[in-house]
Amino acid sequence: MRGTSETADVPTSWDGPVIRVEYPSRGFVSYRTLEGLDDAEVDALIARQRDFFAAKGQAVEWKLRGHDLPADLPDRLRAAGFVPEDQETVLVANSSDIAERLRGRATVEGVTIGLVNDRADFERIAAMESTVWNENWSWLADDLDRRHATGLTDIYAAEADGEVVSAAWAVYKKGTEFTGLWGGSTLADWRGRGIYKALVAVRAARAVELGYRYLHVDASDDSSPILQRLGFLAITTTTPYVYTP
Repeated sequence: MRGTSETADVPTSWDGPVIRVEYPSRGFVSYRTLEGLDDAEVDALIARQRDFFAAKGQAVEWKLRGHDLPADLPDRLRAAGFVPEDQETVLVANSSDIAERLRGRATVEGVTIGLVNDRADFERIAAMESTVWNENWSWLADDLDRRHATGLTDIYAAEADGEVVSAAWAVYKKGTEFTGLWGGSTLADWRGRGIYKALVAVRAARAVELGYRYLHVDASDDSSPILQRLGFLAITTTTPYVYTP
């Protein structure tokens, strides 16, 4: 899942073992391993990624996994000016197991869940996310538009009385057996009604239909317990380290 498979639909370039991803909103650094680099080479590699995106006037995220080496990589990132954001848990599951466990759970009374595919819907989802997180998520409309255009992402909205109350998307990882589950945020008044599980159910069923064997989630502390109760397994953690010029 690491390296080119998670960045196949955007402009990229290589710098040694890392792949630099040039998302419209900010940069992103991915890699499989830094094995073979000494301390000075690791520090220089970190600095080059920071400076590459700073020269473009962009922030950059270095996606650190809990098992990454060297063990002091978090300290080296902080020394280079990167700031850690919230840690998430990396979860995986067999698509068919989850689809079976959630059979009959893909509907919620009073809520319509379905695929969306036009710009207006993406803007409505971005507005919902802005409300949930109390910050400007207008950039998400462009991101969903780009992802939809690749043909590798299905985007679902949950609506009630004409309002988007939750949304989630499935990202099919080309060249792998994995579907990434993204999103799932829900307006406060609509939580606890089964919408999140319903969105997992429809995406798991679709992954099975398309022949993707596994589901993968970078889960927040809110989502992780729910997903683990459904049968997802925790395999490591991930923490975004972000440098903002």
